[in-house]
Amino acid sequence: MTEYPFSRRLMSLAYGASLVLMVGYATWLYGLGNYRHLLIPTFVTLLLLAALLIHLGQGIKGYIPQLLLLSATYLTVFNALYHPPYVSSIWLGLPTVSAFLLLPLWAALLITGLLGPLIWLFIFYPAVQAPFVLGYVTLILLLALPRWEHGRRGALLRATDPNDCQCNAYNIDTLKERLQNEFQRAAMLNKRLAVLVIHLPQLDMAEEQFGHRAKNALLDTLCNEVHGRCRDHDLLGRAGETAFWLVLPDTSESGALLVRERLQHALSQCVLVETGQLESRIAACLPHKESFERYVQRLNARAKALANG
Repeated sequence: MTEYPFSRRLMSLAYGASLVLMVGYATWLYGLGNYRHLLIPTFVTLLLLAALLIHLGQGIKGYIPQLLLLSATYLTVFNALYHPPYVSSIWLGLPTVSAFLLLPLWAALLITGLLGPLIWLFIFYPAVQAPFVLGYVTLILLLALPRWEHGRRGALLRATDPNDCQCNAYNIDTLKERLQNEFQRAAMLNKRLAVLVIHLPQLDMAEEQFGHRAKNALLDTLCNEVHGRCRDHDLLGRAGETAFWLVLPDTSESGALLVRERLQHALSQCVLVETGQLESRIAACLPHKESFERYVQRLNARAKALANG
């Protein structure tokens, strides 16, 4: 729920349009002198205004304005169904559709499965008919099916994607697999191998203070600089939250140190809006006559040492 299901601009348009419509509806009721039914539209207007301001604010999670918008939708429909002249019960599908558009699948199923029947119990309608129950359940299932299929395909893609989900680098499983292949190749053919352990100390701070956008900017800058200044067969992978391994096949210790100096100089020239000059800590780690598991332990220990300063 921390990520917007749609683009930020589209969500801003949705919040703004909802606010304009509710202000127009409240003004229309005021002009008609229907003060008895003006309370709910006025409250919903304030709710939508708060949702829009929170959405436009920085460093606030996206699910808060989404929940406010959904609450405003439910209140508006409940007000229309409760007060005479009653409208058609088909309008109960509006908050149901909104829930599946704004919330994750499990949350949408929970809310629509509880609030829909509760709204019907609170309004002065005859007993619920079987066709209405069947239609409501069918609507929920039809709305849940695309979200479930989208989630299933996303899980399958994440399981088979060799890249990290946040940046253009290999994930930890693919990284270890490719590193093991290079480790065995270097041992069998008596080739050289070096790995640069890269630590970004600003990464956690950037996410806490400036949000995901600043964190993604740091990750993209690092990956772009590394890919732009290394060979095509060099491998960059993310070994931890703030740690990266740059696998350098056919590279001696002196070559790895040259690459380290070149990368540190290039990264120090990168200046980001939120965090300023990009900071990086890089150390070289070469395999000795040891097992692959022991070498991975040394790499992890070197990453922890860099993180501790």
